[in-house]
Amino acid sequence: MSSAYRGDETLEQLLNRAGLSRSAPDIRDLVAGVLAAPEAMDPDAWLVLVGEDLPEDLATQLRALKREMGAGHAVTQAPDYAGRLAALRAVLRRRELDGFIVPRGDEHQGEYVPPRAQRLAWLTGFTGSAGHAVVATERAAVFVDGRYTLQVQAEVSRDLYEYMHLVDDPLVDWVVGALPQGGRFGYDPWLHTVGWVEKTRQQFERAGLTLVPCADNPVDAVWADQPPPPLAPVEAQSIAFAGVTAADKRARIAGDLARAGIGAVVLTQPDSIAWLLNLRGADVPCTPLPLSFAILKDDGAVDLFIDRRKLAPGVEAHLGNQVAVRAPEELGDALDALGQGGRKVMADPASTSAWIFDRLHLAGARIERDPDPCALPKACKNEAELNGTRAAHVRDGAALVRFLHWLSEEAPKGTVTEIAAAERLLDFRKTNERFRGLSFETISGAGPNGAIVHYRVSEATDRRLEPGSLFLLDSGAQYRDGTTDVTRTIAIDTPSPEMKERFTLVLKGHIAVSTARFPRGTTGSQLDALARLPLWSVGLDYDHGTGHGVGSYLSVHEGPQRISKVPNTVALQPGMILSNEPGYYKTGSYGIRIENLIVVQPLDLPMAERPMLGFEVLTLAPIDRTLIEPTLLTQEEIAWLNAYHAHVREMLEPQLSPPVAEWLRQATSPIIV
Repeated sequence: MSSAYRGDETLEQLLNRAGLSRSAPDIRDLVAGVLAAPEAMDPDAWLVLVGEDLPEDLATQLRALKREMGAGHAVTQAPDYAGRLAALRAVLRRRELDGFIVPRGDEHQGEYVPPRAQRLAWLTGFTGSAGHAVVATERAAVFVDGRYTLQVQAEVSRDLYEYMHLVDDPLVDWVVGALPQGGRFGYDPWLHTVGWVEKTRQQFERAGLTLVPCADNPVDAVWADQPPPPLAPVEAQSIAFAGVTAADKRARIAGDLARAGIGAVVLTQPDSIAWLLNLRGADVPCTPLPLSFAILKDDGAVDLFIDRRKLAPGVEAHLGNQVAVRAPEELGDALDALGQGGRKVMADPASTSAWIFDRLHLAGARIERDPDPCALPKACKNEAELNGTRAAHVRDGAALVRFLHWLSEEAPKGTVTEIAAAERLLDFRKTNERFRGLSFETISGAGPNGAIVHYRVSEATDRRLEPGSLFLLDSGAQYRDGTTDVTRTIAIDTPSPEMKERFTLVLKGHIAVSTARFPRGTTGSQLDALARLPLWSVGLDYDHGTGHGVGSYLSVHEGPQRISKVPNTVALQPGMILSNEPGYYKTGSYGIRIENLIVVQPLDLPMAERPMLGFEVLTLAPIDRTLIEPTLLTQEEIAWLNAYHAHVREMLEPQLSPPVAEWLRQATSPIIV
């Protein structure tokens, strides 16, 4: 054992003295998993996985072990991407494969993936959030969308990979040109949905190619130091925040299954499982997910496939005797058992891996392809969840106002950078009660960087906030009682007339959505044009959706609801939280976006002939008045803005120091025309 652990007692002896039946090798495996999870706000949070109320000398040795093992994983030399590519090609040759696809994804098809699943980044160097690599015998390519055109060129060697567009350059066309006639193209069935496999197989067959599932991932065969699955504590979500017990949720969904004659549903989305069982975890960045699978049966019983080592003390008691905790590797046998009786089994083809569909099919199950049954009830927040998110937005709004006050004093000095601004806002948020981390990586874009819709600042791109420019700040936080997401565009010194005009057009669209009234049955797609009409009237637009769903201390990007040009058949329902974020982006100059979170609420309109709905605004933060051209606003729009700012003052002033409160009063003073 290294010198870090020498003392009066060894780690093994300390474990024994604490009454813990753990060996030192077991603890090292545990720590390796902890290191494969995101760093927690509390650096000692993981110690609960060893035991409660640990003796201080044992805790000290455990901290030292974590430091030592973490230092051992530090990168000491530049990755050999050419060597990695060559090693993968050697494995493909041995498996008689002419090509293989490496997506940026994991077994859950999630937005955030753990280090173990970062195969695309390990192989190519590309760290963006969407894309895939395709490796053939003589050629290789990385496919990304327009957000990452510059990033892929900076991170991926042109000598090794061709740069292709994820949408404009069809995968099949490239593969046909790179593989021999009759070639065999491999894929990992865990990392692709059944819909992708079926569509791609048909396209390949027409081209004379064969799509081949791999029993294990060839990249894993050459990734010698691949991290283990993450191990972060899984905790129960308090009923005070969840509002409904897990037992009641299970009974509700199970009842729906039984009435439809479906014996069970396979749940593969960790946020659905977290909602159903009132659990939260920390296996991936920015979203409190415990990576897991589950099978919910029509009698309300659940098989939860999760590494038991992640469960904090008390979680199994919270789950109760109708929830069986099983090892992840037992999932295959459980799927086989479902199929043996020829029972109907539900699975969501949009999010479930092809591996699961294949296993169910081979076992004889009658598969019902339907949306995840947890998605819609999860989206419709109950009153406890709404009260929690309202409280979270008060604390979050106060932190943002403290930041904006600080920025108003510091930005004119010309010393503030994008990274410094993002870090300062995080510092303000960290002081909040129930803060658990960011809900996504902060978009901190100054000047032309603000025109990049999904910009992520780095040391290489960090810009100063310069006078005469715009600063786009899109950020959010996770709190035990709610999730926030807010964007404000801030003028640094005096904005140009064009900036003011286009900001005001975006604001008009934002107000139009905020004040919309619509009958039950209306979808977000039907409201999307309201946000765009002011921009359309002068020939402008933006190339992203107007709004996405938001979870309750869960994913900041939640379905099935959204406000978008893309057709969506899911009607808006009371309790659904969405973002309202129209924007405008002038490439190479500046970006504008105004985002609040809103929640669907029933309306009582005296003359209404049918049930009507509208929105309650949750976000509390001033909208930069120096960017508003009042002559472009109607009296109704000015009244909405003044009322919103008055509400912001009322809710936040009690949370602020006198100087910050005075700044807020000036920032939210009424516009009078």
